[in-house]
Amino acid sequence: MKIILASNNQGKLAELQAMFEPLGLQLLRQADLGIGEADEPFRTFVENALAKARHAAHASGLPAVADDAGLCVDAFGGLPGVDTAFYATQFGYAKGDDNNVKALLEQMAVINNRRAALVSTLVAVRSVDDPEPLIAVGRVVGEITREPLGSNGFGFDPVMFIPEFGKTFAQLPVDVKNANSHRGKAARLMSALMQERWLQA
Repeated sequence: MKIILASNNQGKLAELQAMFEPLGLQLLRQADLGIGEADEPFRTFVENALAKARHAAHASGLPAVADDAGLCVDAFGGLPGVDTAFYATQFGYAKGDDNNVKALLEQMAVINNRRAALVSTLVAVRSVDDPEPLIAVGRVVGEITREPLGSNGFGFDPVMFIPEFGKTFAQLPVDVKNANSHRGKAARLMSALMQERWLQA
C-alpha cells in the first residue's frame, strides 16, 4: 500500500518509513510527485497536520500521512508550538535550527522554570474526504538546558534534557533517541492504529 508523506523532509521520510515498513506500507514524499506544500494557518498541531494530510490526499488521490511537531515551553504558555520552525525569526535571526536554539536560550536566560515538551502529531487519511482521520500524538517532557550539549539529532535536541536518561536528546545514540522521541512515540501509535483500522483483513 502506498501512502503520501505530506512533507519534503528527507530525514522525516527515512524515520517514518522505517517505522511503517513492517506494515507493508511504502511512503512517498509529496515533492517526488510534484505536490507543493499546504498552507498551515492553524494554531494547533492537529489542525495543521490534518490540513497537510488532506492537501496531499487531494493532490495525489492516495492515502496520506502528515506530521506537525514543535516545542511547547511551560514558561511561555506552551509557545512556540506551531511556530517552532520560525522561532528565531521573531527575534531578528534567520530561520534555522542553530538560531532557534540561540534565541530560546536567550529568552530563557533568567527563567528558572525550564520544563518543556516536544510534541509530534501524526494524522493519516484514507482520502481527502475521510471522516475518520487517524490521529497519534507523541510527547516527551524534559527541561531546557542552559547550553547546547551533544551533537546527535537536530532542532532543539541539544538543549532538551531528558531526566530518565540524564542526557539531552543530542547526547543519546540515534537509535535510542528515535525509539524514545516524540516522533518515535507518535509513529508507533500510528502504526498500531493503521494496523487496527486500515489493514485488518
